Amino acid sequence: MKICFNILVLLSILNLSGCKNQQVDKIELSEKKKPNIIYIMADDLGYGDIGVYGQQKIKTPRLDVMADKGLVFTRHYAGSTVCMPSRASLLTGFHTGHSTVRGNPRWTSSGTAVDLKNEDVTVAEELKKANYTTAIIGKWGLAEKDTLSMPNNQGFDYFYGYRKHKTAHHYYPDTLYANNKPFKTGNDMYAKKGVYSHDRFNEKAIEYIKKYKDTTFFLYLAYTIPHFELTVPENSKEQYRDLNWPERTLKSRPGGYQHDNDGNETYAGMVSRMDSGIGNILDLLKDLEIDDNTLVIFTSDNGHEYDNGFFNSNGDFSGHKRDLYEGGIRIPLIAWWPGTIKEGTDTDHISAFWDFLPTACDIAGIEPTNSDVDGISYLPTLLGKQNEQEQHTHLYWEFNEKQGPIQAVREGNWKGVKYYNKAIEVYNLENDKGEKHNIAEQNPKKAAELEELIANSRTLDENFKLEIHENIK
Repeated sequence: MKICFNILVLLSILNLSGCKNQQVDKIELSEKKKPNIIYIMADDLGYGDIGVYGQQKIKTPRLDVMADKGLVFTRHYAGSTVCMPSRASLLTGFHTGHSTVRGNPRWTSSGTAVDLKNEDVTVAEELKKANYTTAIIGKWGLAEKDTLSMPNNQGFDYFYGYRKHKTAHHYYPDTLYANNKPFKTGNDMYAKKGVYSHDRFNEKAIEYIKKYKDTTFFLYLAYTIPHFELTVPENSKEQYRDLNWPERTLKSRPGGYQHDNDGNETYAGMVSRMDSGIGNILDLLKDLEIDDNTLVIFTSDNGHEYDNGFFNSNGDFSGHKRDLYEGGIRIPLIAWWPGTIKEGTDTDHISAFWDFLPTACDIAGIEPTNSDVDGISYLPTLLGKQNEQEQHTHLYWEFNEKQGPIQAVREGNWKGVKYYNKAIEVYNLENDKGEKHNIAEQNPKKAAELEELIANSRTLDENFKLEIHENIK
């Protein structure tokens, strides 16, 4: 009897152990169902700079295939028309009327850079709550004043790249950061000798994906291409030689940008080199058999700066970087998620950078820490459930550099643009997407409504007073 009893106890233990293992397996399976997220952002790439958005001269075959196999957003907007506030908006879920960072480093009321605060909750910090491993590779640009706001202090487990904007203006930097520590690269920054930083970022991204392929990860890949300075290894220019393109040479300056001589070939080569690197990443995901559990998003941080019309970088839109017209803030966004996103689709859902944080939280199955974020999850749109997609009442931007404070709002198809101490401009984007015809006088009621909406879309901030910066040159 004692032997039988022991056997029964042993069987019970084994059975309980089996149940426990099954439970663990279920938990692990549930964790694996949360997709990896790779967010790839170009720097100063125009809406019309890639083929799927109408580009005719620059070759972007891998992004075009990514679009063909994924979802193309046609009404997506940057957080700002320049780098720093746009990135802050992306990471925190707030537009520039509410975010901590509302302008580039020296364009503040004090002339001193304003970085992310410790209490700002980034998308990386949110995803850590859902057991994501987090990394940023490339340009951070949100720790300009000091190192308190470095990525490792803002939810990122790993950082490799540029800390500040100025050093990110060079593709052969003498110093980069590995986590919170700077290191010498061995490059000659002004002679443009050494390792092209963009190539190094791609190498590090591939290393990261291989290392963490069995976990759930978030990779923010923040390229600097095609931001000034304009330079690229010669092999990226070969396909653009002998095309009889007009010559364009930008002036280099001592201690500043060191541009290549052949501007048009260089710009095209930079965009195509970026395209090729993205293709390598997509191929790797397939080779590792994690592509169907990985959402990849590609976009740009604001409108273009280089093009003078030859490439038609802003497509049908007016303006470019540092404008709040569509060419300065409307940007490409392609989402790729095999087996989840329907292939060959597009959407005219109106969305913006500040939507990414709530979208990532939605994907991870968590709620944003701040319930008052300005963003709205666009996960329903990614899943093809447009009937479940919540809509913005309006979008808001402000920009505060030497051009004078500019504010803009989009409400449905109506767009208002207001310069400091000037009457508001009104456009109907449904029939005037190029913002050629200011119809404020013909629509005084709508003009007043948009002006009121602009006034009520921001909180007061001593660092960003919407003032003329007469003391900054």
